[in-house]
Parts: sequence; C-alpha cells; structure tokens
Amino acid sequence: MSDARNVLGEPLEICSIEPMTGFMRDGACETGPEDIGSHTVCARVTREFLEYSRSRGNDLMTPMPAFGFPGLKPGDRWCLCAARWQEAFEAGCAPRVALRSTHERALEVCDLGDLKRHAVDLS
Repeated sequence: MSDARNVLGEPLEICSIEPMTGFMRDGACETGPEDIGSHTVCARVTREFLEYSRSRGNDLMTPMPAFGFPGLKPGDRWCLCAARWQEAFEAGCAPRVALRSTHERALEVCDLGDLKRHAVDLS
C-alpha cells in the first residue's frame, strides 16, 4: 500500500476486499489525479442510501458482470465519491463511515465533524 493517509492523519486502511472496492480496485479508498469522482469515503452502505443513490442516477445495487461489479447490498463497505456522501448527508441519508479507511482527500468535500458523527470505527 502507498503512504496514503486517512482523515485522522494515520495510514489509510483497507475498506473492503469483498466486495473489492476502490477506484483502483485494490480494496482501499486510494485516489489520484485520474479519480475525478474522488472515491475516498469508505462507507457501510444501507438500503436507504442505496435507494437514494439510485434515485440520483447511480444504481449501486444492480450487478454488472461485464465490469466485474457484483452489486451492493446493505452492510457492504464501499468507497463512495465524497460528493455523493456529502449530498446524502445533506439529504439525511448518509451511510456510516469507516474513518480509518477514508482517504484524507475526502476532507476537500466533507467536514471531519460530520464524518466523525457517522463513524463506525471510533471508540
């Protein structure tokens, strides 16, 4: 893994390998210049969020075998576009977030306090 940092300033942890996520499909919410959507927020998706995302034109539930995409179900962890998470937050249906697996670049779009209030990995 690279020397990427999470929103807590620590080394970025893996988000999910089952299903395999990340812009680079390496399990991490790693990013780079080619990642226009900034797939940097590691979220544990919910039915409410999946329905919301579909209503906004991004169906994450329907499998797309041609692209190796199994379709997501509630409880899966997935690297979301920071702007989509923020949009869902403002609409009141943001999914929970794994901060240790959320890339620091998400902070260009999302507020750390909001992410922390939705955290699944803070004790």
